Amino acid sequence: MDVGVLGSFEASENGVSLLPTAGKPRQLLALMALHAGQVVQVPTLMDELWGMDPPRSAQTTLQTYILQLRRRIAGVLPAGGPRTPKDVLATRYGGYLLDISPEDVDVHTYERQAAAGRRALHLGDLETASRLLRSALGTWRGRPLADVQAGMRLSVEVTRLEESRLCTVETRVEADLALGRHHALLSELAVLTARHPLHENLCGQHMVALYRSGQQWRALEAFARLRGTLVEELGVEPSQRLQALQRAVLCSDPELDRFAVRAELAV
Repeated sequence: MDVGVLGSFEASENGVSLLPTAGKPRQLLALMALHAGQVVQVPTLMDELWGMDPPRSAQTTLQTYILQLRRRIAGVLPAGGPRTPKDVLATRYGGYLLDISPEDVDVHTYERQAAAGRRALHLGDLETASRLLRSALGTWRGRPLADVQAGMRLSVEVTRLEESRLCTVETRVEADLALGRHHALLSELAVLTARHPLHENLCGQHMVALYRSGQQWRALEAFARLRGTLVEELGVEPSQRLQALQRAVLCSDPELDRFAVRAELAV
């Protein structure tokens, strides 16, 4: 089975889609796909579908949705194959199991490559880190489960995935800065800091890229813009590490041309 959650929801077997059109069964399948190979307990599934106010018929309705999903699975399984729909979407004590390999779901490919990229960066293998992190980010097609109405549980998963994606972008930018690719990062960092105006690490990366590109004044302008936003919206000043980076830019500290952003922000 091929399942995609990093964008619009996709699920197919041998190129044939098995996605249900109804909203609740799509929610159910999406949540189980995010936990492929694991038993998802019935209370968890009911929380996703109905939140804190399940109908009196919730247990029976959930079983109906499971039957509907098994019919969809039956329609794409090869005739006379070794597995039945009940093998793929199996009943287990207290819950249900989508019995597919986690590697069949794009999020697991993303997480594996992102983790490998972070390890490579930690070991100082910058080229490998950049390549793996780019490959991980390349599995994304848009907002996670963009066409699925998310309940309580899926909303948490979507938020987690979006935060993970942003962290992976930061780590890839860090590797690219260390590789001297500051010119190529300027437009990307301008967009990222506009989308995340309170994000100090992205601002710091943007400042370094601007400084290394001969745009010292714009680096200071980026700091001033972040400071203004923090003071206006939260009533706080930038962190000491970002203020230290501002001072380094002001005095044209030669260390800014030698170290990665994490080192600079720790000054």
